Amino acid sequence: MRLHLKSILPRSLFGRAALILVVPIVTIQLVVSLNFIQRHFEGVTRQMTQGVLIEMRYLLEEIALAPDTASAQQRAADFGRAMEMTITLPAPAGEAESDNRYFWDVSGRAIIATLHEGLSGLLGVDLLAEDGMVVARLDTSKGEMLVALERRRVSASNPHQLLVLMIFASALMTLIAYIFLKNQLSPITRLAGAAEAFGKGQTVPYRPRGATEVRAAGNAFLDMRARIERQIEQRTLLLSGVSHDLRTPLTRLKLGLAFLPEDEETKALLQDVAQMERLVDEFLAFARGDAMEVPELTAPAQLLRHAVENATRMGQPVILGPIEGEDLWINLRPQAVLRALENLIGNAVRYGTRACVSMAVTDRQVRLVVEDNGPGIARDQREEAMVPFKRLDSARDPNRGGGVGLGLSIAADIARSHGGVLKLGDSETLGGLRAELTLAR
Repeated sequence: MRLHLKSILPRSLFGRAALILVVPIVTIQLVVSLNFIQRHFEGVTRQMTQGVLIEMRYLLEEIALAPDTASAQQRAADFGRAMEMTITLPAPAGEAESDNRYFWDVSGRAIIATLHEGLSGLLGVDLLAEDGMVVARLDTSKGEMLVALERRRVSASNPHQLLVLMIFASALMTLIAYIFLKNQLSPITRLAGAAEAFGKGQTVPYRPRGATEVRAAGNAFLDMRARIERQIEQRTLLLSGVSHDLRTPLTRLKLGLAFLPEDEETKALLQDVAQMERLVDEFLAFARGDAMEVPELTAPAQLLRHAVENATRMGQPVILGPIEGEDLWINLRPQAVLRALENLIGNAVRYGTRACVSMAVTDRQVRLVVEDNGPGIARDQREEAMVPFKRLDSARDPNRGGGVGLGLSIAADIARSHGGVLKLGDSETLGGLRAELTLAR
């Protein structure tokens, strides 16, 4: 499976901004370390090694001028004491017979190369024989000779100081940039939180802060929220008046029909008035939605049980299925969610002979499921079934049964106001329709 670059990149804005900040710093550090520091310390090492090289040449000349081996040994000993070197003549077998260093020892490579370039009789340089020592094996006129000296004389002893300083400075600047970046991105996070809460029907305090562009977006959000709230408030006031104006003549009609003789015509008129009342109630419930209710901490499991109990008392064939999250409490509008459940249960028992209600919980959602054994709704008509006042041609017409087809629309609207969605599918258990009301936690 091919690995996509997007799958390994951070998803949050802060993570991506931090990546944009860190990657150039790390790249610059690597470039500086591999180029400037390496070349700088290689040059310093070569210069220091050339100074020792001059001393070794003078030593070779003194040994060559000595008349015999004993005299050469004496001259070598005197030279070693003066130059802080340990000289062994003749050299024992097995030491510094070839070049030896660690693979990653860059300055050691420069030491060995410089000594070979300046000494024709050099047989080998061992940088691992003793800790912190350089051992060279030379071929002289009096035999092979070992010269040992401290490595600090041929290379910088503390090249790590510059690296430590660079790392410390980079970490300090990264920390400062992190704090600044967090302060710049936190207003965006607060704006996203306020927008998400408003999408769930909650109004949280928000004040635009940050850069000019973020403040502009925040002010635009506040204006939009104010317009929506004002529109909802005006709609609620309008519906209150409309509800009163519609119910008053219906009440007079019912009262007038109550004084008439109880014949077939009177019963038919009473049924018409009752149907008109149901139409008005359903329409007002759809238009009102859940705007008039304040969210409160509620247990969805208890709400689900209450809806099943209400349906059972009304003689509807509803059973309670598996329930997860018995102790879960979330902020929601209980009456609105209960209304949505009752609409889904009413549709289920209207088109089927039995219904099952269950609840599932995930990390971010609560799923209230209503299933039935009815004819169901075709896959290509499920979205159409949730459209207000849309009539279906199939046997599962939600506009059938004395309503106007707003039951699923009301449930879908309530789900959206709680940050969720209403999903319609096929019931694997009962074989009919599966309505899943999703609420955000």
